[in-house]
Amino acid sequence: MITQLESDNAQELRSAVIRFAGDSGDGMQVVGDRFSDSSAITGHDISTFPDYPAEIRAPAGTLPGVSAFQIHFGGNDVMTPGDAPDALVAMNPAAFKMNLPDLAHKGLLIVNTGQFTASNLKKAGYGDVNPLDDQELDKKYQVIRVDLNKLSEDALADSPLKRGDKARCKNFFALGFVYWIYSRDLQPTIDWINKKWAKKEVIAQANIAVLKAGYYFGETTEVIPNTYRIIRAETEKGLYRKITGNEAISLGLVAGAQCSQMGMVYGSYPITPASDILKYLSSYKNFGVKTIQAEDEIAAIGVAIGASFAGVLGVTGTSGPGICLKSEAMNFAVITELPLIIINVQRGGPSTGLPTKTEQADLLQVMYGRNGESPLVVLAASSPGDCFATALEATRIALTFNTPVVILSDSYIAMGSEPWRIPAVRDLPLIDVDHVLANEEYVPYQRDPQTLARRLAIPGTPGAEHQIGGLEKNEQGRVSYDPDNHEEMIRLRAEKVVRVADSIPETAVNGPDSGKLLALSWGGTYGAVTSAVDILQAEGHAVSHVHLRYINPFPNDLSDILNRFEKVWIPEINSGQLALMIRGRYLIDAISYNRLRGRPFLIEDLVEQIRPML
Repeated sequence: MITQLESDNAQELRSAVIRFAGDSGDGMQVVGDRFSDSSAITGHDISTFPDYPAEIRAPAGTLPGVSAFQIHFGGNDVMTPGDAPDALVAMNPAAFKMNLPDLAHKGLLIVNTGQFTASNLKKAGYGDVNPLDDQELDKKYQVIRVDLNKLSEDALADSPLKRGDKARCKNFFALGFVYWIYSRDLQPTIDWINKKWAKKEVIAQANIAVLKAGYYFGETTEVIPNTYRIIRAETEKGLYRKITGNEAISLGLVAGAQCSQMGMVYGSYPITPASDILKYLSSYKNFGVKTIQAEDEIAAIGVAIGASFAGVLGVTGTSGPGICLKSEAMNFAVITELPLIIINVQRGGPSTGLPTKTEQADLLQVMYGRNGESPLVVLAASSPGDCFATALEATRIALTFNTPVVILSDSYIAMGSEPWRIPAVRDLPLIDVDHVLANEEYVPYQRDPQTLARRLAIPGTPGAEHQIGGLEKNEQGRVSYDPDNHEEMIRLRAEKVVRVADSIPETAVNGPDSGKLLALSWGGTYGAVTSAVDILQAEGHAVSHVHLRYINPFPNDLSDILNRFEKVWIPEINSGQLALMIRGRYLIDAISYNRLRGRPFLIEDLVEQIRPML
């Protein structure tokens, strides 16, 4: 919701939510990114939500082909992309139909009338009725009807571009118009355009001309009652950048490899929404990172396991369907006790499901989706920026305990962005890696008394010849079918995972340490749940919040915290998977709240769910 402050000129707002929506070929992600960068440069806190169509190229103008980008920007504590947009830019009837129900009452509605043709209206399911003729529309919203097609063509009347190429520039007209409404500087975007199309000067000049035309149209038209200025965030001093979750995981892995003075091999097979991690890591060859695009998911994790055995950091990444295929090899990493990082950027399932939509329904899969007793460490990132710290922590655990570690992200975190304070390299913790030295006495499954980690020997190390594999071994590394040895090895591998909890921080509680209600969350629900709890606390309600990064093992102090509250409420974008684990582990009758719509939680919905319990 927009909160107005007094101002002499433009109305000052604490924050605002804007959504750009159009056909998948209209460049909505491009202008959304540009607006996000502009906001970050201006000094605003931001949170974004790119919403891609699932089909690679749905027919133009149809509902399945709608692409959208939402940004929430403003002062401090912008933790989600926002519930209802305060302003909606609809580039065609399909985008109008798909997104209008979300627009806030009396919100700003900018509609490209040039696309509301008879053909496009039929494609969107309106038939012969033009929804822009509905008189109720102007009563509910501040409607601005603009023919972006014609205005863009007029701005490029002297351009040598073909008519079809001129039409592609209309997204920058919309962006320039919105820049004027929200008091934005054009120069950062002009610089970006010049860099983007440095070798295509005609296209660069056309986009800049249309961007300026949109801005000056806003300045000269009388359809806008007023403009807005957003207050800046108060941030800790430092160097910041806008970062997505996939970018942050990539940087966290590179940092982990550097802090452990190890090389890194990333084996992956392209899959939405994890594919960008492969793209980002491929640009860090100068840090000893090797990336391999394998022929399938099984080969990808095999490459990573082989790299770990060879003495470097082995990493693989995928999404839910890929984890199904990797499960046997994950089990192999468990029994061989090799350090391995598996990234699962969750998406809507089952099967192909909703490949571009968010969900957090793979928790039980990574916990239990393997044959036999096969425990491994599971961490969950909470935001785009937190993906860096989570990846760095996963590296520490994997290399300290010589065990596979799963990082759970999701498409909302992976593709969303926020400002991220770049840490100083000197502040990053060093990670000690213990490899057997030449001619040192070596027993393959002899363990560190504190961590229970077995020491690793790099192949070719003199005097450290040994066997590992999928068959059960005894301490000397020989195949063993002895029942007592098998049970002991199972219990040791499980206890090693349990001991990871001895090396993690105490659990933070947002709010009173005890009371009537504790909200317990994990993964990408962090921002929405935190915001909902903050709202209720500001109203004087005794509600607290704990967000979990460590899912397996749970923190040592979690049991004590849970038992200090009358009710434990667990919101999840699944059917109640963490709630099932909490009930089974701690015998607490946790209250489960679940939505499975392929979209993040709305803060307002969470507040309304919590209120009756207080």
